[in-house]
Amino acid sequence: MRIVLIGQAAFGEKVLQALLQTGEQVVGIYVPVDTPRRPDPLKEAAKRLGVPIFQPGRTWGAKTYAEYVKLEPDLNVMAFVTDILPLNILNYPKLGTIQYHPSLLPKHRGGSAINWAIINGDTKTGVTIFWPDEKIDTGPILLQKEAAISPDDTVGSLYFDKLFPLGVEALIESIELIRAGKAPRILQDESQATYEALCTEKGAVVDWSEPTYKVYNLIRGTDPKPGATTYFQGARLKIFESELLRVCWDRPSGEVAEIIERGIIVTGKGGSILVKRVQPEGSAKIDAFEFAQSTSLRVGDRFGG
Repeated sequence: MRIVLIGQAAFGEKVLQALLQTGEQVVGIYVPVDTPRRPDPLKEAAKRLGVPIFQPGRTWGAKTYAEYVKLEPDLNVMAFVTDILPLNILNYPKLGTIQYHPSLLPKHRGGSAINWAIINGDTKTGVTIFWPDEKIDTGPILLQKEAAISPDDTVGSLYFDKLFPLGVEALIESIELIRAGKAPRILQDESQATYEALCTEKGAVVDWSEPTYKVYNLIRGTDPKPGATTYFQGARLKIFESELLRVCWDRPSGEVAEIIERGIIVTGKGGSILVKRVQPEGSAKIDAFEFAQSTSLRVGDRFGG
């Protein structure tokens, strides 16, 4: 099958490798334009494997379409795509276009599905392979696979340990269904649909007056990005690795109850949180105990806005 792979990052790279290992003919890959930070793993893999590379940016105009048509694809596979592609690209291959999304659609549409599943306290999520249309994550469903969200999962652990490998597996399985002529197109139930905006720093500020489990969900639902934001002595402080403790303290929420080598214990409503890793404003991530020592943080100090 002649496949055009549209994607990026490590997930796109693994999908490319899986496609080639299963005997598919990848006739071209489309990746975002280069950034100064580091090369895209999918692009680098395509270079090594001799797969044609295209980087049209966000504008898929007439020139891009003309180049694309010359590839004569049977199927488009979208693996980690953040842009909405034009319909003339989506509909061109005779077998259509399939896309990976890290949630059980129609729940958690949008670009921060993993973050919001954890922040909202979900205990189950999964991956969806669907047929994209002109809207965001609204097309018919081809295949879904479920994954449990553990009580201490972060965005990082949920994605890399569960949804990443599950997504590669689901895409390959979906292609086999398409080849066999057995791929369904199940309409999404709009009555069950949810859509959340991108999870950004602005929406990830800790409210220490909230129940402790909600604060903990916010911290793990923003780890490793964008980080849960609080403030100490007027400066921004991002919280990352943490642990939910059932121990309650007779202190106001957001107050430092104890400083130990494992981190900083902060009081909450109905429990407390052991903060293990933080990022001070303008600095790299460091252990919380190191932060306490470097700032002369004391028991009784308080975090907040």
